[in-house]
Amino acid sequence: MAETYKQTFSSGTSPQSLPKHLFLPLATLPADLPRGRVPIADMANAFGVTHRTLHFYEEKGLISASRIGLMRVYDQGDVMRMAVINACRESGMAVAVIQDLMKDFRNADSQEAAEGIFNAALMTRKRELTAEMSTLHRQLQQVSDLLDNRDRDEAQFNDNQNETALTDQESRCLALMAGGLSTHRIARTLDLKDDDAQSLEAGIIRKFSANNRFQAIAKAVLLGVVQV
Repeated sequence: MAETYKQTFSSGTSPQSLPKHLFLPLATLPADLPRGRVPIADMANAFGVTHRTLHFYEEKGLISASRIGLMRVYDQGDVMRMAVINACRESGMAVAVIQDLMKDFRNADSQEAAEGIFNAALMTRKRELTAEMSTLHRQLQQVSDLLDNRDRDEAQFNDNQNETALTDQESRCLALMAGGLSTHRIARTLDLKDDDAQSLEAGIIRKFSANNRFQAIAKAVLLGVVQV
């Protein structure tokens, strides 16, 4: 069963940057960790990290290792520090932030002070996550709005296509309109009276919900109904 610690510890193998006596906040220790020095394989398995990760933490001065022969081992002080590091990493704290936290713990003169430092760091991280969630929600809403607008535009386009379904004669008339022919010339081309050609144009303009022949032609081009 996992257990927690709440104590000071002494670490004879820690680097000079880590004091021999250090107050740490309450953290959960992995179950079934051996007492005394812990081999690197057991340390990695217990905390669910790779050997390279442990080496990285050593390089950053967060933990230290001694050796038994060629095997790297960690004392109980390093195990306790690793428990705090692991809790910080699971909350998404950056390594640089954890380094600063460890420096702050060195200045803690009591267990309560260490707990207060850690709680303040957790509250800061909570505010950061809340801000990130707010940003994500805003971006998600923006994406949803864009998708909705695209769906509406597509639906409107399809509706317009249905509304602007033209007869063969209207299609020919529209093509001539797009070609710049006057109503009189359209009438002659389609063998119509001028009044009939004018009525034909008016019907096309209505189908495109336009105010005049130029708007109708522009909408027809945008909808792909006619090519220019």
